[in-house]
Amino acid sequence: MFREMRRKKQLLPEREAEEILRRGKTGVLGVAGDGGYPYAVPLNYVYEDGTIYFHCAKTGHKLDAIRRNGKVSFCVVDQDKVVPEQFTTHYKSAIAFGKAAVLTGDGAKRAAIELLVRKYAPDRREQGEEAIEREWDALCVVAVSVEHLTGKAARGLAGGT
Repeated sequence: MFREMRRKKQLLPEREAEEILRRGKTGVLGVAGDGGYPYAVPLNYVYEDGTIYFHCAKTGHKLDAIRRNGKVSFCVVDQDKVVPEQFTTHYKSAIAFGKAAVLTGDGAKRAAIELLVRKYAPDRREQGEEAIEREWDALCVVAVSVEHLTGKAARGLAGGT
């Protein structure tokens, strides 16, 4: 169902691709947008046990697209260093494909948003709890169940030639 990577020497082991997802601060969510156009949006997220979580408003382009078609992609660039003298870029990235769904249960929603607070504001957990309570009714949390994950690195970084 998913394509095999063409440049196999640049393929990272799955555990390294997962580490890229864990480390990353910003990822780009790709959805089937309005009028058949792709829609890609950068967002903060957390990755835990094969699932990517992010929060958003309860309405908007992203959620409309997910409700129409939950199949999404999610890309994280871990390393990005342009090397002008070699006319190349040293990079590492991961791309996940999966199905996105809005979390409806309060327990799952709370657990996911607490993971986000721990990742992005680990020293402000109390304030994070206050913010969650204050914004709870307006808060939407989406879970992307990862079905396929690949990591790729520049030839020199992946050990290929």
